[in-house]
Amino acid sequence: MKRGAGLIGRILFLVALVMTASVFLGAPYRSPEAPHIGEGGLPQFEMVQGWPKVPSKWKMGSGSDIAADSEGNLWVLSRPHTVKFGASPPTGPPDLTATPAPPVMEFDNKGNFIRGWGGDSGPGYQWPSNEHGITVDEKGFVWITGNADGEQNNPAHLPNDNQVLKFTKEGKFVMAIGKSGQTGGNSNDVLKGATGVRYYAKRNEVFVSDGYGNSRIIVFDADTGKMKRMWSAYGNKPLDRDQRPPAAKPRFELWVCPLVCGIWQTFQQFELPHDVLISSDDLVYVSDRGNKRLQVFTVDGKFIAEQYFGLDNYYPYQARSVALSPDERFLYVAGTPVVYIVNRRTLEILGSFTLPPGSEEHPPGHKIATDKFGNIYLSKADVTGPDIAKNGGVGAYKFAFKGYSPKTLCCQTTKSYDTSNSGH
Repeated sequence: MKRGAGLIGRILFLVALVMTASVFLGAPYRSPEAPHIGEGGLPQFEMVQGWPKVPSKWKMGSGSDIAADSEGNLWVLSRPHTVKFGASPPTGPPDLTATPAPPVMEFDNKGNFIRGWGGDSGPGYQWPSNEHGITVDEKGFVWITGNADGEQNNPAHLPNDNQVLKFTKEGKFVMAIGKSGQTGGNSNDVLKGATGVRYYAKRNEVFVSDGYGNSRIIVFDADTGKMKRMWSAYGNKPLDRDQRPPAAKPRFELWVCPLVCGIWQTFQQFELPHDVLISSDDLVYVSDRGNKRLQVFTVDGKFIAEQYFGLDNYYPYQARSVALSPDERFLYVAGTPVVYIVNRRTLEILGSFTLPPGSEEHPPGHKIATDKFGNIYLSKADVTGPDIAKNGGVGAYKFAFKGYSPKTLCCQTTKSYDTSNSGH
């Protein structure tokens, strides 16, 4: 018994020693958690007037998307055709005297113009009829998508925007994934109205939210353009609308079941995946605008969690785009007319801030991005609305990070109550 007790004691001592050593010899470090509801400590922002500084010879069209690169510069994707022809539906007269700015423009953090290019097709690719998504990868390549599908979102009346385009930062064409003018659906690799694009360096892959004509996330090899996998809501197989099963028939003649069953069937597919984001710990965030929700997956498409946004208001455009704070504690989810501040690990909606005014058809917050300094940037898909005087008609905004709100310990109050004479 003594020998056994001594052996057990030595084993426990060694276990304790290893556990103690791990604290000092490189145990995994976890970043501090984001606060929970009611605890304060939320990031604060202030709109920067006159950002960005577009050269006076140009006028920027409707802002479609905005992305930050590793150097902290911002890339704005806009729609030049809206300068000459106005927004659709129109919210004001077109500017027949202005010269449209290039659809791709790079600015530094202060809004100073660096370069601009794009707008013309070339050998092997068609420039999008309706610009929609942009990202800049760690290798310095710029990726662009368009969302024209048939007559939908097709102001230039070109063949369908079925391509993801890859360029250098100088605007030199590198590669096209897909071929414009094709017809297809969720059962093949033909894009239909792709909305967003992100690069995943660990596997050298490109994730595309294929949302206006299709309803899926589709992943391609970043060098060859070969399709690797795809999925829809909850990790389900993407289905075209005519392939989706009908709503489940009620077992009893109650009006509740047809309604609930119909909604349940609809939610099993993305309604309009409008953007996609990948965190450093390999989580994929999909903005399902049509269903007012954000869904979280592994990079292989396994469903993890979801959160709904704006169910208490009548605005249809919620969960349009998502961005990360630099420390990845917070998610910023673009909605209408607010940006939601979310605890990334729990998906708690902690707060929000209001966006500048705009038309209901093309409200601000079309896409959202953050830079390494913690600032937020938003594109605005209507430059002829009431914000012209405030922002010069530019389809992009900057909200400067201004620190955090005061912290409050959870479940405590600043006022105490005397119950000694309560009468009980």
